[in-house]
Amino acid sequence: MILDLLRTIMNGGELGGDYAVRAMVQLIALAFVLLCCLPVHEFAHAWMANRLGDQTPRLAGRLTLNPFAHLDLWGTLLILFAGVGYAKPVPVNPRNMSKGSKKGLALTALAGPVSNLIMALLFLLIANTLNFFNSGGNGALILAVSFLDFAADVNIMLASFNMLPVPPLDGFNILQAFLPYEALRFVSKYHSYVRWALLALVFMGLLDLPLGLISRLFSFVVDLIAGLPFMFFR
Repeated sequence: MILDLLRTIMNGGELGGDYAVRAMVQLIALAFVLLCCLPVHEFAHAWMANRLGDQTPRLAGRLTLNPFAHLDLWGTLLILFAGVGYAKPVPVNPRNMSKGSKKGLALTALAGPVSNLIMALLFLLIANTLNFFNSGGNGALILAVSFLDFAADVNIMLASFNMLPVPPLDGFNILQAFLPYEALRFVSKYHSYVRWALLALVFMGLLDLPLGLISRLFSFVVDLIAGLPFMFFR
């Protein structure tokens, strides 16, 4: 991430050679995730809400893959500097949903992280395929695999981060389907403070442990599925 590059420069580290190439690949992958994968995450929310009968996201212009309809300034900066982040929350009205407000809200929230895991799986399947046929060590294919692996890792981290039960993240929107009204009213009252606290916790590294546990679980499952088609050819 950009933060890692800054640490390397401040510590007097070298940016030449393989490290520079790897850093450039990672920055391109980050831009790809921001412009292509993050919109899919938000589109998944909007699509699920619309599928369940709530047209609020469509009327708000969020049933689209246009990245500029979804990007949030602070969430984008988090992704660039910390590798985790979020976009603008998709507006929904759970009372319009055919599954009922609580179940509909939970399904809509879950759709975003699931889309990240599906994208990570697709990237790893392509990377494994390139590795399988790259017996000659082609440099361009190695860079492509590095790009795909990193894009998959960022998607897994985004899914993990968004599953934390903290507003405005998806994990909280799933959790609030089971919370009493009094708890929801309390969180709503202090929503803006919680958001700033979330940013502070990320930059202080205090969420590294829960994020690490969730991402390792997701990585294990995604890696396992992505490796299944190639198990019989080893």
